[in-house]
Amino acid sequence: MIDMVVDGVRRIAELGGPVVLLLVAVSLLTLAVVLYKLWQFAASGVGRHAALREAVKAWDNGDRAGAREALNRSRSYLRPVIDMAMSGQSDAARLEAEAETRFARLEKGFRLLDSVAQLAPLLGLFGTVLGMISAFQALQDAGSQVDPSILAGGIWVALMTTAVGLVVAMPTSVVLSWFEARMESERVLAERAVHTILSPNGSREARVQAQAQGAPRHA
Repeated sequence: MIDMVVDGVRRIAELGGPVVLLLVAVSLLTLAVVLYKLWQFAASGVGRHAALREAVKAWDNGDRAGAREALNRSRSYLRPVIDMAMSGQSDAARLEAEAETRFARLEKGFRLLDSVAQLAPLLGLFGTVLGMISAFQALQDAGSQVDPSILAGGIWVALMTTAVGLVVAMPTSVVLSWFEARMESERVLAERAVHTILSPNGSREARVQAQAQGAPRHA
């Protein structure tokens, strides 16, 4: 098994050079990070906030018992933040900071994916330049007995590095955009939930009714 892996690595190095070998290693690292982030999102319940939304809606309508019951059923990673808000924490900045701490945990690895998406095409281009230099050196060494296959083969190998770089960069960019879109939705949900808990409709309506009942009546 080890011999097969070593032989495969040797063939890749001979076919595309060290740059392709580096891009293959980067692609494996990127795949590992993507799989880990997918597992982390699933384990944290990203996008699955049905019970949390139900709790916030019940609180907004003045149903405190129903809100607590729904919150106890929630498995969302934002549950502790909402629990703090329902327990009397009225500092919105503190609650948003608690939510951001959880977002930062979920966003670990995004910088690596962004770097891969930006640098992989440049690595591919770097490999192409090195391959073209090698091809023209071989052409020069051939002297007057120029074989077009020497140049064609060198160009083919050189352009392959650019293709590999793009193959690594494009899926990484798409996956990163999807991750970032999900996290943006999570931030909107958290911000709306926190402000709803701190200023529910039920409390506002009660204050309005109290003010209306206490207002002086004119004859």
